[in-house]
Order: sequence, then C-alpha cells, then structure tokens
Amino acid sequence: MDLPEVIKREIVTLSEVKKILETIPMDEMDQIQRWTYDYSKKFSKVEYEHAKEMVDKLASESDLTNEESVELVNVMPRSIEELRAFTFGWKKLIVTEKLEKIKSILLSKNKEEAEVVKSPSNVES
Repeated sequence: MDLPEVIKREIVTLSEVKKILETIPMDEMDQIQRWTYDYSKKFSKVEYEHAKEMVDKLASESDLTNEESVELVNVMPRSIEELRAFTFGWKKLIVTEKLEKIKSILLSKNKEEAEVVKSPSNVES
C-alpha cells in the first residue's frame, strides 16, 4: 500500500480535526479516522470558528506560540492554577497579568456560547 505524500504538517485544534473528518462519509473512513472523529466529537470544547479565533488571539495578544495556543484551546483551562500547570510544562514563566489575559480570552467564547443557549429566542414555550 502506498502512503500519501505529506504536503505540510500543521498543528490543529480538536475542533478543526472534527470539522475535517466530518467531510468524509462514515462508511469511507478507516478505523483510525473513525476513532479520531469520535475522540474529536467527545473532547473538542468549542466550535471550529471560535477555536480558530481564540488560537489567533492567544498567539497575537499573549505572546504564545501557535502550538501553545492550540494546546490551551484543546483543554480550555478555566483558572490561573490550571494555566500555570501548562506554563510549567512549557518551562515558561508568565506573569499573572498575562495569565489573566489568557484566561479572559479562553473564557470569552464560553460566555458567548452560554449566552446563546440562554437567550429567550432559543427557549421553547
């Protein structure tokens, strides 16, 4: 069996993995693709558009690498303590002000999505 040629390597969020795999009919997926799709459905925290916005914002406004930004969006830590666990693993010292900025970016999309769910137009009578 010939393996396809790798054109480029890029780190992507679980939301993007899910979006990509949704373009393949289930009956055409191999076992690894099905497992990966199932995993991405279960563990992606936000929709693709929001994930992309957050990764871009984290990379540009918080001086994080794209890889670090993707890692945070995939896990969506909700507290400074959880964020510190990541920065410790990255062997980076990030000041509390910057961690607060990162946290606000991550939580901003969750608040928007929660507001959409709670809005009166979405509530059935």
